[in-house]
Amino acid sequence: MSNPRWYRSLYWRIALGLVAFLALMLAAEAGLFLWLTDKIAGSFPARSPRRLAVLVASDVGAALAANRNLDLEPYLHEQYGDALQTFVIIMDDGRTLSNHDDVPAALVEAVREEIEYLESLGARRFARRWGNASPRSDDPNAPQPEPPLDRGPDGRGGGPDLRGGGPGPLGGGFRARRGGREFAPILVAGMPVGRVVVLPGGPPFSRVLKTLGPRMAPVAGGVLIVGTALIAFIVFGPARRRLKDVQTATERLGGGDLSARAPESGGDEVAALARAFNKMAEELAIRARALESSDNARRQLLADVSHELMTPLTAMRGYIETLSMSELQLDTKTRERYLGIVTEETHRLEQIIGDLLDLARLEGGGTTIRHDRVDVAALFSRVSTRHERELAQRNIRLVQHVDPAAESVTGDRDRLEQALQNLAANALRHTPDAGAITLSSAATADGIVLSVCDTGPGIPPEHLPLIFDRFYKADASRKAAGGSGLGLSIVKTIVERHGGTISARNDGGAVFEIRLPA
Repeated sequence: MSNPRWYRSLYWRIALGLVAFLALMLAAEAGLFLWLTDKIAGSFPARSPRRLAVLVASDVGAALAANRNLDLEPYLHEQYGDALQTFVIIMDDGRTLSNHDDVPAALVEAVREEIEYLESLGARRFARRWGNASPRSDDPNAPQPEPPLDRGPDGRGGGPDLRGGGPGPLGGGFRARRGGREFAPILVAGMPVGRVVVLPGGPPFSRVLKTLGPRMAPVAGGVLIVGTALIAFIVFGPARRRLKDVQTATERLGGGDLSARAPESGGDEVAALARAFNKMAEELAIRARALESSDNARRQLLADVSHELMTPLTAMRGYIETLSMSELQLDTKTRERYLGIVTEETHRLEQIIGDLLDLARLEGGGTTIRHDRVDVAALFSRVSTRHERELAQRNIRLVQHVDPAAESVTGDRDRLEQALQNLAANALRHTPDAGAITLSSAATADGIVLSVCDTGPGIPPEHLPLIFDRFYKADASRKAAGGSGLGLSIVKTIVERHGGTISARNDGGAVFEIRLPA
């Protein structure tokens, strides 16, 4: 048997489906993890965007205070390149920096314009309240003006939240939240030199994937490979081996080995398949044995029929050829004797053919068996009348005994009479002169028993199991001539068609018992 193509194999389909399921499961878990990471990314390295703005502003201010010529761009990438949250630094000298290179320029320009707008708005409000006074003197001993209190149109506050001191309307203590953005000033020696703006919305998914993907890919690949290998060896390995055993048993059965069986271990579908296969194999073996037995019987029947038909035909041919020889001068008496032998052989041949046809009709179901009430005494009387002349000539007594509880049976009268006639004829052939034959009926718990007994030599025990076979004759022990060898086979078939059984035994002679259901 050729193996199927790999893409049509059940094992590959299951395996590929499992791999796809694991891949989808890992992708879903990875997406969930990245989504959660994206949600909490703003808390690193600070708990909130506002704290991140203050932290970055303080750190950058301290770095610039230590080194006024510090190159901020590599510094930001080195210190905050791993932070997923995006922030922008807008310096007063016009430089615009960020911890990531993927910040759109339009967004940076919008942030710059917003900062400039807030500063101009704060400066106008400061000038309306304090005139042209400087908002804060460089002399720490000089009196310092109070910072402006920004109020909205309703007098309850609004606009940018200005807190702290320092020169300019957005003094050194300025921290504001606008449009979701967090602002914090960068101070160097108490003077603002720039602004830190933390952008809202968290980091983009592409950045999270770029940052975490290289770390997660080997882990996900390892989990996929290990999980697939484990499932392949633990789940599909045993199933594949057991299915292979079923396939092997099937090939052996197809090759003629009727003893091929598949292992039935396990309680899953593979075990159910193996049990169904073994049941089918057992039924095929039974049928094969039955067919073999039937074929042997058919061959034996053909051989027996050929032999039985050839015997009278050979005798007839020999005598006819002798009678047709013109050179032989046969007297009338010899000629008549030869013709008598030919006539007898013709009758014998006719009897054999008739018995064969009768047996074939009975075994093939071509004859309908009636179920009528049949009087047993009347059956015995017809049997006695049929053989009355031979019984008288040989001085053989025919005894009839009918039990009052077994005076009738249910069946086909003609066929039951045929069976009894055959048994009586068989007993008559093997009963010596001055002997006796007994026909009797008796009632039992499960039906009626009809018996035919004789006072002959009986049947040798080794022949008892074979006497109902076609053409069987125990000639070695029962030397009487005649008969086709089919009588007892016909009797057995008739009894079985009536739902009964027949048996033979020895008890002072041969005893045949027909057991019919009540």
